[in-house]
Amino acid sequence: MNFRTNIKLQKERNQIDYNSKLVLIGSCFSENISKKLHYFKFPTFSNPFGILFNPIAIENLITNAINLKKYSEKNTFSLNERWHCFDAHSDISAITQNELLLNLNSAIKQTHQQLKNASHIVITLGTAWVYRFIETDTIVGNCHKVPQKKFLKEMLSVDEILASLQNTCVLIKDINPTATIIFTVSPVRHLKDGFIENTQSKAHLISAVHQIITTKNKLFYFPSFEIMLDDLRDYRFYSSDMMHPNETAINYIWEQFKYVWIDEKTFATLKEVDTIQKGMAHRPFNSSSTQHQQFLKTLHDKIALLEKTIPNIHF
Repeated sequence: MNFRTNIKLQKERNQIDYNSKLVLIGSCFSENISKKLHYFKFPTFSNPFGILFNPIAIENLITNAINLKKYSEKNTFSLNERWHCFDAHSDISAITQNELLLNLNSAIKQTHQQLKNASHIVITLGTAWVYRFIETDTIVGNCHKVPQKKFLKEMLSVDEILASLQNTCVLIKDINPTATIIFTVSPVRHLKDGFIENTQSKAHLISAVHQIITTKNKLFYFPSFEIMLDDLRDYRFYSSDMMHPNETAINYIWEQFKYVWIDEKTFATLKEVDTIQKGMAHRPFNSSSTQHQQFLKTLHDKIALLEKTIPNIHF
């Protein structure tokens, strides 16, 4: 008997190799895939404004990056002894206003360049629920614990999400016509919104994404949400909060992503990188022993050979 419903995936064209340049933007699931790509030493640029959950926040970041927006004092505010920006996650917040502005404008310039040169852009959508700041009538990327009475909570319609995704794709393709854009919906459950509300939110995202994907324009969908909900489908694959995928689930979804999107020709290199990474993480009982010194020399030689063979790999 088969106690699983495995999702049958097909390999895509325009696959990722060590000449690819990757940009990942969106929810915390983007962070998980980004960490895997970074571990295996693919050229990766991830979430310059920190984690962004909704399509409008992602669209705003890409719009501002492409237009090289200059953030100024009017785009920031102080709360709880830190300076924040509604467009960015609290990870970007700073103790001084100048430091925050430096962070924001530096990230904008980097994102502009990365989007221009990217071969693959992965956009992970987390939720269709958004918070509109009443004072400016704008949807924010992060509320930064500003009192909730200052916001209106809204659910984006399928049409609103579709329009946002279309704007995002047009903007990217305008400066980088050859980029492959991969959309995915985060399997993280936003249960603070409610069980029914979370399902409706994910349904809106999935419905909108499937109206925009087209192989002809290099717009693709990777089913991380479906792998988690319909393939793994068990609480043993969740972390203790019962909302986030645990390490086992993340590794499984990574293997599916690898099968679909990573060029098989790189698999031997991935294995070699993994060996080196584990060697670098090794902690000896006696760091001055002859055996350990020989181990370090062998490891150094492996790194030198790999970096020489593939210039994009750096340890």
